Amino acid sequence: MSKPHVLIFPYPAQGHILALLDLSHQLALRGLSITLIVTPKNLSLLHPLLRLHPVAVHTLILPFPSHPKIPPGVENVRELGNAGNYSMINALSKLQDPIIQWFRSHPSPPVAIISDFFLGWTLKLSVHLGIPRIAFYPGSALLALIINFCWRNTQAVRGQRVIEFSDFPGAPSFKEEHLPSIVRNYRESDPDSEFVKESSLENIVSWGCIFNSFRDLEGEYLEYLRTTLKHPRVFVVGPLSLIGPDSGGDQANQYPDEHSDLFNWLDGCPDGSVLYVCFGSQKFLKREQMAALAAGLERSNTRFIWVVKSGTPQQVEEGYGVVPEGFEDRVSGRGFVIGSWVPQVAILNHRAVGGFLSHCGWNSLSEAIVAGVMILGWPMEADQFVNAKLMVDDKGVAVRVCEGADSVPDPGELGRIVARSMGADSAEKERTKAKALREKAHRSVSEEGRSGKELDQLVEALTQLNAR
Repeated sequence: MSKPHVLIFPYPAQGHILALLDLSHQLALRGLSITLIVTPKNLSLLHPLLRLHPVAVHTLILPFPSHPKIPPGVENVRELGNAGNYSMINALSKLQDPIIQWFRSHPSPPVAIISDFFLGWTLKLSVHLGIPRIAFYPGSALLALIINFCWRNTQAVRGQRVIEFSDFPGAPSFKEEHLPSIVRNYRESDPDSEFVKESSLENIVSWGCIFNSFRDLEGEYLEYLRTTLKHPRVFVVGPLSLIGPDSGGDQANQYPDEHSDLFNWLDGCPDGSVLYVCFGSQKFLKREQMAALAAGLERSNTRFIWVVKSGTPQQVEEGYGVVPEGFEDRVSGRGFVIGSWVPQVAILNHRAVGGFLSHCGWNSLSEAIVAGVMILGWPMEADQFVNAKLMVDDKGVAVRVCEGADSVPDPGELGRIVARSMGADSAEKERTKAKALREKAHRSVSEEGRSGKELDQLVEALTQLNAR
């Protein structure tokens, strides 16, 4: 019997696409044939995977469709920010016809489509093609539950100060402004909004779903979700970063030459004494936020690495991402400010790094969990408040330092929290829990772990589809 051929459609945002490429790597290792849908400017993200699997992994490269709110040449949400998701989802839906043409002309067409949960419209595509669609969630099951509830109850949710999810395990509640941005940005009767809502609801009725999570992290929510969906095809296979194409070897020792000064400095720091500060690939801090964060780090007397995303000349002129003058000189010797890409996984896995001041994006949190590092959370938008709730309230591996995209922390209080969290005898509870969660994460993706077994079950399900 020929090996199953699966069509995989990632969503072009860093936190989404990398996790689905990690999954593609594992499916290819297990003998599946993969075709990845990609637009030209995102193709470079696939190169590591294509080099590893030149026979098993293929690409379907399609021109990026135009959209009035997306500038020419832009093909990734990284260039639009979180507000660009509605336009991106709508634009990508125009790829349906060329995908159908490709499918009909293929000598061995796919037996299933796995697509990101932001691409729920691919359910209708799968029905048209006569194959099952599996929704891929790069984030948590709790996020999926909340988004599904909000889309089914848009009128009831809107305008409430606090939304109670009383039927969920633990009965969580969130302020309206802390709900996922994909829901909060909805505007009734706006065509792009209505399409996103309709598309999102398709996830609930798809043939199956895959989560980049693990049962020791959110078992209760996953079981509740399985009960809600009324079918058993819920595959929990994370953390995928542990089993992706870049996960081989001792990552903590894979130091790029251009960062040798940084790692030499880390090598000379005591274990667990350094705070890593980074807010992901999309978020810029305003001038006031930069000043408050710099002052807090300075007052904390803590060793730190601060990754500052560089902006356009206009953004720099307006103060976005601008480090206060004189700050680097004042913290010389105990602080690194870096304005370029850094090997985040290698940094987090270094023995000297004990904390991560993060926006609580799911990829960043997963990498912190895998490294056993405690999190200092500053959720700002998107799924980050939901993720922070999971890490702070449910698992106790994080502390909140600030909340909100426009919030400006008090420098004195921020400095005290950082000093207290990074102190040798402080935050022992969070540090211990972070290390325990790390062990569970690593165990989950082993051959005998729950995620490893569910990955095998996913492959078996796809193989059975191929036998029909």
